[in-house]
Amino acid sequence: MYLGKVMVVFGTRPEAIKMAPVIKELEKIDNIRTVVAVTAQHRDMLDQVLHLFQIIPDYDLDLMKKQQDLYSITTGVLNGLREILEKERPDLVLVHGDTTTTFVAALAAFYEKIPVGHVEAGLRTHNKYSPFPEEMNRSLTARLAELHFAPTDTARENLLMESVAAFKIWVTGNTVIDALLDTVHPDYQFPPDFPALDFKHRLLLVTTHRRENWGNKMRDIYEALIELADEFKDIEVVFPVHKNPIVKDVAMEMLGNRERFHLIEPLDYEPFANLMKNSYLILTDSGGLQEEAPSLGKPVLVLRDTTERPEAVKAGTVKLVGTNRQAIVKEARLLLSSQAEYEKMAFAINPYGDGKASQRIVKVISEFLYVRSSGMKN
Repeated sequence: MYLGKVMVVFGTRPEAIKMAPVIKELEKIDNIRTVVAVTAQHRDMLDQVLHLFQIIPDYDLDLMKKQQDLYSITTGVLNGLREILEKERPDLVLVHGDTTTTFVAALAAFYEKIPVGHVEAGLRTHNKYSPFPEEMNRSLTARLAELHFAPTDTARENLLMESVAAFKIWVTGNTVIDALLDTVHPDYQFPPDFPALDFKHRLLLVTTHRRENWGNKMRDIYEALIELADEFKDIEVVFPVHKNPIVKDVAMEMLGNRERFHLIEPLDYEPFANLMKNSYLILTDSGGLQEEAPSLGKPVLVLRDTTERPEAVKAGTVKLVGTNRQAIVKEARLLLSSQAEYEKMAFAINPYGDGKASQRIVKVISEFLYVRSSGMKN
């Protein structure tokens, strides 16, 4: 019995990583047709993930432009998806997380009266400007979605508080764990052009890119890294620098010529995931790393004032330290100096799942499509 067509829409590297296991699981179902549409909101960081997971998009809007802003991305996604949705008429549009692609794809599906499934639903900081614009992208997508795949019980509770019906919410775990466990290998060999790191040293893996950290906050973060490197001679800082000039120019100015600092190009997902595995400590303003690193037993210091992932803070796998130089140095120093404090975080239980989230999501989708194809629509 043919169940229907699912269109999966995403536009950035993190979305591709987290949706890849879902796509692969959907492709195992003979009576579901899967259509993949990418907006390429971030072109250069998207393609390598598609290659790694062997995903060939059916549609590619190729939207990324130099110095693009939220207005151009929003209108580009909305207008680009209109023709695709009208042609394909999927039975479900599946989106992920909190990007502009996520919200606008859900909006476009709503305009076509097509149900939306939201993977990684329910994360909240309850501050609409932090992270910006992700908090509102995710919240607005929830108002449009029919199926809500919450990674944790906390995310489910957030949706319930916003009057989402309980029967429309499933706690699945986070699909990033599925992808991560398929990518990290104990015998992984880094590519020949990888920087010459001394793996006898403790590696601090750093990423920064958030809009709310641009400017003085970012400079404070980098000052903290300099102070830590001066104090601890056995650490090396590995920093895959975001291509945005607002980030890259400041990073190169402040850190570019310093001993034991390795400023490198953004890494493909496979070497990045395996670099996480070989790191001692991770400092980041990323959302996804708060979920991934604890699965590898790596403590995370979150360089933000808010997080939409409070489960990790509660579980003790991450600490929210903000962007104040002194606060960053204090918390990092504690983990670099005290084995007991380090192990307390490293061995805390990751709240984001067991690597089977995609299986749970696809089971729900199959049941949803069966009900619709049987004429038992609500």
